[in-house]
Amino acid sequence: MSQKILVCIAPGTEELEAITTADILIRADYDVTIASAASDGALAMKGANGITLTADIKLVDVADDEFDCIVLPGGTEGACCFRDSTLLIEMIKQQKNDHRFVAAICASPAIVLQEHDIYPEARMTCYPAQELIDMIPAGNHRVKRVFTDVLNKLITSQGPGSSLEFAMEIINQLSGKQKAAEVAAPMIVLPNLHYQPV
Repeated sequence: MSQKILVCIAPGTEELEAITTADILIRADYDVTIASAASDGALAMKGANGITLTADIKLVDVADDEFDCIVLPGGTEGACCFRDSTLLIEMIKQQKNDHRFVAAICASPAIVLQEHDIYPEARMTCYPAQELIDMIPAGNHRVKRVFTDVLNKLITSQGPGSSLEFAMEIINQLSGKQKAAEVAAPMIVLPNLHYQPV
């Protein structure tokens, strides 16, 4: 059965993180929905670098659906939109309560998850800017490009340059290392990502 993934976007979302993650999860034959968390419900919006991102659907239209993973790309403005979306925050809390994965990258672990104290015990990484790092309790912060807290089913990552690793880790957690290797091989990923024989 195909994994169902929700990738959220908002004005100011970091384009590379959103598109790379969605693209790689689609390559894994996952059922990927890109949903707009824009406060005005717009489906098309400018990302952090001025590139137009287009959602498949409004977040409210999938609010009652179940997803194997909810993905929160970063970009400070986009993360702030996520933080301010009451609907999205409730969906993330429900995802946690249902023991399903949440994957957040860049500014989102700090601005979205920490500001709402959704994962008070979880260990996580984020974009390596001091103001974001300071939002995460020192004992919970991890300096890694990608970090998975298995007990909390939380996958976090640092930024645009770690987007590919972030997406591959989502596959690894949902479908196993063999599936990740199958997806990685035709993309010619760096051998040190360990998703293919060296």
